[in-house]
Parts: sequence; C-alpha cells; structure tokens
Amino acid sequence: MTPWQGRADEGTPPVRTGSAPRRRRRPAAAPRHDDRRRTFPALEPLVGDRAAVTWWGHAWVEALEDTALDPARLARGRSYAGRGRVEAITVTPGRVTAYVRGTRVRPYRTEIRLRTLSDEEWEEILAAAAARPEHIAALLDQDVPQELAGTAGLLPSAGDLVPDCSCPDDGYPCKHAAALCYRTAALLDEDPFVLFLLRGRGERDILADLARRGTERPTDGRPPVPPAAVPARAALAPRRLPALPPPFAPPAHPGRPPAYPQAPGAPDPMALDLLASESAVRAHALLTDGADPVAGLTRGQDAVRLAAAHPGSGLTASTRALYRDLVGATGRTPTELARAVAAWRQGGRAALAVLEEPWDPPAGPFDRARPALAAATPPGLPAFRPWRNRLSGSSFQLRLGRDGLWYGYESDPGAEDWWPRGTPDADPVGVLRALRDR
Repeated sequence: MTPWQGRADEGTPPVRTGSAPRRRRRPAAAPRHDDRRRTFPALEPLVGDRAAVTWWGHAWVEALEDTALDPARLARGRSYAGRGRVEAITVTPGRVTAYVRGTRVRPYRTEIRLRTLSDEEWEEILAAAAARPEHIAALLDQDVPQELAGTAGLLPSAGDLVPDCSCPDDGYPCKHAAALCYRTAALLDEDPFVLFLLRGRGERDILADLARRGTERPTDGRPPVPPAAVPARAALAPRRLPALPPPFAPPAHPGRPPAYPQAPGAPDPMALDLLASESAVRAHALLTDGADPVAGLTRGQDAVRLAAAHPGSGLTASTRALYRDLVGATGRTPTELARAVAAWRQGGRAALAVLEEPWDPPAGPFDRARPALAAATPPGLPAFRPWRNRLSGSSFQLRLGRDGLWYGYESDPGAEDWWPRGTPDADPVGVLRALRDR
C-alpha cells in the first residue's frame, strides 16, 4: 500500500457477532467547511516560459530562486511544472504539499514551508486593509494591492521558503520542490487568498474580520447615545437650502495623460497619447474660456494643428508615423505640411490662411507700407515687389493678413521658396527688422 493510495477498507464498519440488538446510531453531522485546508486539482500544463502572471506570483517565485544553489535544478523543475508532473496541491497554514512525478514510477511527496504570521502581524495587515476601502475591493476582485502586501512582510522574501522532498536528491531545492513552487505561483495568480492561507488565515476568517471592522465605531466605553427624534412635521417643512459652494478653479495647465505601454494587439501608444492630450487641452479650454479650439476647423486645418502641437513631428520614430498619416489625410506633400505647420505656429488659423489664400487688399495700409519699407531698406537693395497682398524682396517677404497684421516670410535669395518666420505685427517695418535681426 502506497501512502497516496489510501486504505481500501477505510470507512467499512466492523462486523458484529452475536444476537444482541444493535443501537441505531444518530446520523453524523455534516462536516463544517474549513478553508484553512484547501486542495486544488492538478493544473493544466504551463504555456510558454512564464510561471507567474501577477506581480505577487513573481514575488513568490523570486523568493525561492534567489536562494537556489543550482540553476540547473530550477530549470528541470520548471520543465516538470510545464509538463504537468505536479499532482493535486494541498495548502494549509505555513505549508503547501503535493506529489510530484519524477523519472520513477512512484511520485515523491514534496512540500514548501513558510512561516505563519503572528497575531500582531495579522492585526497590522487587517487594520491596514480596513482603513482603505479600495484595498478591500481589490481583495474581493482577486487582486493584492502592493501597499497592503508590503505590510508586516506578507510576501515571502529570499530565504523564507523552505523546500523539502522525499526524493534522494539533496539539492536546495530539488527539481520536484522547484516544480511545486512554480505551480504554486500559478495558484497565487488565480486566488491571492492562497497566500493569506499560507501565512495562517483562511479567506472566510479574513473577510469576516474585515466586515466586523467596517461596522465597528470607536467609542470611549460609554453606551452609544441614540439620535434625537425629529417630528415628521418639522422634517417635511419647507426650508431654504444653503447656496452651493463655488466651483473649484480650473487648473493652470491641461493635465498630462498617463504613459501607455506597447502591447501586442493594443492601439498605438502614440495615437492614444495624442487623443488623450487633445482631449485634455480641449477640456481645459472649455473650462477656462468656454471656447473649443477645434470647433470650426476643417479637416486639413485640424491636421496641421495636430502636427504643429508636437515639436518633434517627423523627427523621431514614433512621430514619423504620425507625420506620415497626417500627410496622407491632407493630400499634402511632407514639405507642404511642414510649411503649413510653420505658418500655424506663427499665428494659428489666420497665419495658415495668409500662407494659402492670396487676396487683394483695399487701398490704405497696403499702399502706406510700400514707402515705409522703401525708407527702411538699405540703399542698393531692390525695392519690394507688390503682388496682391504680398510685398517681396530679395530674401524677405511680407504678407498682409485679413486681420490687419503683417506676416514675415523668408527665402534664399532668388529661390522664391518662402517660409513663415517671426511674429505677426501691425507695423510692417517692425516685421522686416525682426526678420533681418534673426
């Protein structure tokens, strides 16, 4: 008879002899469920090389690997766990036990021991959990908050896990104990209350204690005073409610979105960051001045605005994809989009219109600008040539916008490749001097 097979005649009542009548036994009471001893059936073989998924499962594995004396035995144990050689696992306070099938027919009884926590340490953990409702919600959702796990040393560290096995291998740990450790990490992934059980408390005891703490109120020893009764007529009498408090002041700047990780099958992190940033900017504008900066923009104008909002657009690996998509969406060439971005940074929608929409200004500011610019131009340089709303020199050009401001442009001499430069100004001479001083 092997220790894992049990006795074939267990539970068989003894045979009585003689004619004395037997007393009828009262039916035995149903055994009360004890969650301080839990047995889990053999798990499915591991998929891939990851023995754990959650951060606390990784902490369990690292606690054993950090004290292992032979990495080769760890590799064999991971292989055993991956091939499903670990049979049903039993977890009790301070101990996890299972039979692990090795190269022999008879499996080995393997266990990993862990120190249970004292009542004082449990008091610290439960008080910390009861003080934060989100900790209780996380536990009920099969999650372990890292702040709570760090309380009173709930997670094992190097040297806390003590392996033992009936095999003749004296390795620390042997491959059977390593396999059990890896499979226990999978149990912890599925049910973090297994970790609490290993430290000495079952799930029902923990939840009952947290529920009790949630209903208790601090008292000084005196019986609670019942609340004063209120007549129904007084409770239902009309009354004027106090004025609502003023709303909170909006923040000075839009908030920054979180960092989005790169994951297979997930949306592009750059696109998510862009969408979140744009939403934050629009929400901040609506809170501060009630205006939506995107309302009224055409598709092409909005694409230019998006490209202008990222100074590194087209320069890094992540922004090159954004720039390429915007070029395709607007039907522009990369150079045309870059020129439009420079105009948008110069003065927004008005500056973009100056770049793309020549127009015939009425007599007045445009005609007065020509002699003023001629007087400010050093002798020997050609005069500015007028064409519609533009005055062009050898390497500088000024364009009059419909808003009454002059916009500066610059080009290599004789190239006629004009790019927006400088800041718009109502004084054309000031714009020209700013271009020359660059």
